[in-house]
Amino acid sequence: MAHDKSRLTTTVQVEGFRAQLRGEVLDPSSPSYNDARVVWNGMIERRPALIARCRNAADVAASVSFAREHGLAIAIRSGGHNVAGYAVCDGGLMIDMSAMNGVRLVPGLDHAIVEGGATWGDVDAATTPFGRATPGGLISATGVAGLTLSGGIGWLRGSHGLSCDNLLAADIMTADGKLVHASETENPELFWALRGGGGNFGVAVSFEFKLHAIEPELMFCGPAYPEERADEIIPLWRDFMKTAPDRLSGLAEFSTLPQDPSIPEHAWGHRVVAFAHVYDGPADEGERVVQPLRSFGEPLVDFSGRMPYRTIQTLYDGLFPKGRDRCYWKSTYLKGLDGDVIHEIMSRMAQRPSEMTFASIWKFGGAVQRVAADATAFGDRSMPFMLSLDAIWSSASDDDANISWVRKFWDDMQRHSTGRLYLNFPGHGEGTNLVHDAFGAEAYGRLQKVKRKYDPENVFRLNQNILPS
Repeated sequence: MAHDKSRLTTTVQVEGFRAQLRGEVLDPSSPSYNDARVVWNGMIERRPALIARCRNAADVAASVSFAREHGLAIAIRSGGHNVAGYAVCDGGLMIDMSAMNGVRLVPGLDHAIVEGGATWGDVDAATTPFGRATPGGLISATGVAGLTLSGGIGWLRGSHGLSCDNLLAADIMTADGKLVHASETENPELFWALRGGGGNFGVAVSFEFKLHAIEPELMFCGPAYPEERADEIIPLWRDFMKTAPDRLSGLAEFSTLPQDPSIPEHAWGHRVVAFAHVYDGPADEGERVVQPLRSFGEPLVDFSGRMPYRTIQTLYDGLFPKGRDRCYWKSTYLKGLDGDVIHEIMSRMAQRPSEMTFASIWKFGGAVQRVAADATAFGDRSMPFMLSLDAIWSSASDDDANISWVRKFWDDMQRHSTGRLYLNFPGHGEGTNLVHDAFGAEAYGRLQKVKRKYDPENVFRLNQNILPS
């Protein structure tokens, strides 16, 4: 009877929690529970005790309070795109923000208020019809919150910086249930920490972003050359980008062309080095600027064209569907891109276990590097390149081969690295010094002080975690 009484008490408590929320509370018996717990990385298989599908800040406050009262770990989901799967937990409470996805433009169209569960697709749908945009990522289904709080590298970075550089303010639900506003003038140290410090300090229930004018059409540059020419092509790209205008942002990418109707059949299955660049300006001007990138010999295929920014934001969506593939990604900032580095990347990519895998070399410059190192928690901007290793495969039997390939590749590239990394591509969060090394000792110490103030008990720990002490 004691066991039955315990179950009854738990049921009463959960029903009381349900009654507090405008949204719904799911448990493992709920019909939509299994769909709700799925995140983007198909490797992640976790079962929360409860899922709170919040509708407003009051729901978030009630959820945090309930979890603390009952000793439940808290996972916070906006887009659920983090490769480490922080958005879902085993046996705890998943705070699902996806219904809080409103976007409101203010009169004057110079900034927008974005709810904490919005995706970049939600933002672009609301802003681009008015000829406005703020820098997002490369996939429209990515959550605004996760991307922004750890930096946010996207197509507009050369002209307007990172997502976090365009954050004007945020409203944060702290561990003690208080709604705190953070900006340059109100709680400025928290505001500093939010721009790169991840989800360590509370639940971001809304953001205020600066908006910029965007052309009706932009030029997307996407030629793909045979991978065996990489040692010739990558130096040409590197040298071109040294003098390219700030309006041009992009990356060089090793990949394998899939069997897809949108790709000419003669190119299927070929390993390539592709360029993916966007010119943030008039499309005809952009077409002239990128023409050299399309003329390094004959491309195997060329995906270039003029299109709306909102369309560009969806180009990669089909390659990264929710919940289908198994993924393990790591990143490192490179000190340079000389012939030895290029040759090592080529050699490692030749040994990749999966043809679904990408490796991308991201070029930094322009507005990204004009932000002072201590202005945001994202830190130093002097790195010229980032290497991201994006292993993707289908079968669990291939987990070890793909993960070990990435780890060995990443380890061996550290002699070419600045020693820092991008925390939106953190592997699966493993490594005792991962977060400390990403920030460096001085910035990490400063972040610890903010963490102690707003979350001294480390309630929000399912993230790229900063320890309060």
